[in-house]
Amino acid sequence: MTQGDPAASLMQEPLRGGPHADRFRALIRQMTGISLPPGKIHLIEQRLRRRVTAFGLTDTESYLQMLMDQPGMDEELRHVIDLITTNTTSFFRESAHFDLLATKIVPERISRTPPGQRARLKLWSAASSEGAEAFTMAIVLAELQRRGMSFDYAILGTDISNRMLQRASEAIYDDEQLSAIPAELKARYFMSGAHPSVAGKGRVVPELRRRVQFRHLNLMDPRYTIDTDVDVIFLRNVLIYFDHADKERVVARLVSHLAPRGFLIVGHAESMVVRHAQLSQVKPTIFQKI
Repeated sequence: MTQGDPAASLMQEPLRGGPHADRFRALIRQMTGISLPPGKIHLIEQRLRRRVTAFGLTDTESYLQMLMDQPGMDEELRHVIDLITTNTTSFFRESAHFDLLATKIVPERISRTPPGQRARLKLWSAASSEGAEAFTMAIVLAELQRRGMSFDYAILGTDISNRMLQRASEAIYDDEQLSAIPAELKARYFMSGAHPSVAGKGRVVPELRRRVQFRHLNLMDPRYTIDTDVDVIFLRNVLIYFDHADKERVVARLVSHLAPRGFLIVGHAESMVVRHAQLSQVKPTIFQKI
């Protein structure tokens, strides 16, 4: 344990894969789709350590028993889901996807718009974490508009973690998180404040924040309250945590929300797991609805 870590105040027994750990893994898979094999027991213990301490318990197994068997633990369970879910995010991550958005997807969508009408694109970041992916989309689209492309757009970011959604809605990021953004774009689309509380941080400018909304959504839900004519769905580095059957179900649900000729974009480790009769693979990580 790290020196000064409040969790060090109690010496906790290690989690050894007891019956409550097995029940917990099954519950997490049922609720979120995330598979936590026995080899991930150390990850469970690491992420729940502070919660064990907060309840004055000495081992994670006792905490899991309390979590699942004691009434009135719904709020604590939601907190645990926030802790268990992986929230890796950065601006312009896997930048080739955003290059394709700018050079192929948006121009192609505009070209299909009837004469006399203005194209309106709908984009969905389906595991948005703290919003970097959704706001990267907004930056790319805003730049296309600056170069003279005529279209409107709206972006939706969804995530299972309420904690991440709150951060995304605030749209405030550390300078380290913004380091991948070219200086010109950072100056154009992020504000800095003089107050010490925001030193070393930048906030997305209001004109982009107005274009992006964030909402809670669990990909394991049997149906999504999302429009069914979405032009682009980003779901990157999420399916790798699901088992085969859940992968297929989630992909099928996403396809039902894509407009004809809309695009589904997944992570590089997920290309081989996307299979659906209505999807055609146009690049290793890019699929288009037929």
